Amino acid sequence: MIASHVITWDVTGSKGYETAWVEVGADALRARGRAVGTTPEPYWVSYELETTAGFVTQRLRVTAETAERTRTLDLRHDGQGGWTADGVRVPEVEGALDCDLGLCPLTNTMPVLRHELHRVPGEREFLMAWVSVPDLAVQPSRQTYTHLGRAGDGGGRVRYASGDFRSDVEFDADGLVVEYPQLARRLAAG
Repeated sequence: MIASHVITWDVTGSKGYETAWVEVGADALRARGRAVGTTPEPYWVSYELETTAGFVTQRLRVTAETAERTRTLDLRHDGQGGWTADGVRVPEVEGALDCDLGLCPLTNTMPVLRHELHRVPGEREFLMAWVSVPDLAVQPSRQTYTHLGRAGDGGGRVRYASGDFRSDVEFDADGLVVEYPQLARRLAAG
């Protein structure tokens, strides 16, 4: 069964907003989204995300527009740990299973769903193919996700940590971000 969601976040980290149309299946998801932000500079972003079995990123297509230029990125994972950005190998992120689009709460979903960290105890460390916004540079990012507890609605809280940054993120039962202190907060449907 596939669950469809339309989610809008107030993205305090970018002083903007993001809306994502997400389809979550038993072990994969597809999403498309649009965001507008004013930090680090005014920008618009559109993206499409596809995962394979186990919620492993298969492809992330992104377009970012600023006053000066429009950038595009086609980030692909080969299923064996190798990555390409616009057809060029990115060895720095080899072995990563997930992408992490900067300032985007949706891309925290894949590792949480894969390991059910919103539901069951555990701590996992990941290497991510992190994509900065709005320049769309791909860089390695070490991140740790730690289950903190369950919520009454079937979701839970997970501590996200990368470098000196930490935030206790609330996820719903489908593994989608409800509140990510210092980054984003889901807005109630109108």
